[in-house]
Amino acid sequence: MTDRQGGAVVRVAVIGASGRMGRQTCDAVRGAADLELVASIDRSGSVDDAVAAGAEVVVDFTTPGASPTLVGDAISRGLHVVVGTSGYDEDRLAQLRDALSEHPGVGVVVAPNFALGAVLLMRFAREAAPWFESVEIVELHHPDKLDAPSGTATHTAQEIAAARRHAGLPAAPDATTTAAPGARGADVDGVPVHSVRLRGLVAHEEVLFGTVGEALTVRHDSFDRASFMPGVLLAVRTVGSRPGLTVGLEPLLELG
Repeated sequence: MTDRQGGAVVRVAVIGASGRMGRQTCDAVRGAADLELVASIDRSGSVDDAVAAGAEVVVDFTTPGASPTLVGDAISRGLHVVVGTSGYDEDRLAQLRDALSEHPGVGVVVAPNFALGAVLLMRFAREAAPWFESVEIVELHHPDKLDAPSGTATHTAQEIAAARRHAGLPAAPDATTTAAPGARGADVDGVPVHSVRLRGLVAHEEVLFGTVGEALTVRHDSFDRASFMPGVLLAVRTVGSRPGLTVGLEPLLELG
C-alpha cells in the first residue's frame, strides 16, 4: 500500500490500545495518510496479534512489568518497536541492546516523553546544568500514574548529573541533617526529584537552577495527551530506518 504521495505506508500495531495514550495513538495513526493501523491490542494481548495483522511497527503503551517481555518478543519477531512505557532504567536498556545485537535490522525507540516541548526542556536543562550551583526537579502528574519519579524526570536528572560531572562540579550544597522521609525527594544521580500526584494534571515538569544572586526555572506543561502525538508519529515513521536502540526523541529531531 502507498500513501497519497506514492510513498510506502507503514503498518502499525498499538499494544495497550485501551489505555489513554493507546487510544490517542490509535486515533493519530488512523488520521495519518502514511500510516495504517492494522491492530489495536489491549494490554492482555500479545505480539502474536501484531504479527498476525502484518504489522511492521509495534507501539508499546502497556505497563512497566509487562513491557520488557513484550518488546523482547517483538524484537525476536523482527518488528520495530516504539516504547512509551515507563521503567526503562540502564539495566533494562542494556538488556534491549543485547537483544538487538542478535537482530541487527530491528530498530527500537524508547522515549521518556513524546512531547516535543519536553524534549527541548531536557536539552535546555542539560545545557544550563554546568552554570548553576544547585538544581532540583519537580514533576507533576495525574494520580493514576504508576511510577514515581516519572521516566522524564529520571532521564532529565541523569542528563543534568552527566553534564555536571563533565564540568567537574561538586555535589550541590545541602546542609540538611534532619528530614522527614522523602522530604528532600528522590535522589537520582545526586539530583533531588520531587513527585506530585494530583487529580486534574496531565504531565508537567519544572527544573529549578540556582546560584549566587540568580535562579533559572525551565518548565514544560502538557495539558492534553494530544501534545504527545507528533512525537509518537515521528518515532513510528523513523524507527524502521534506525537499527539498534535510540533513547529519546532528540536524535530524531537532529538536535545534536
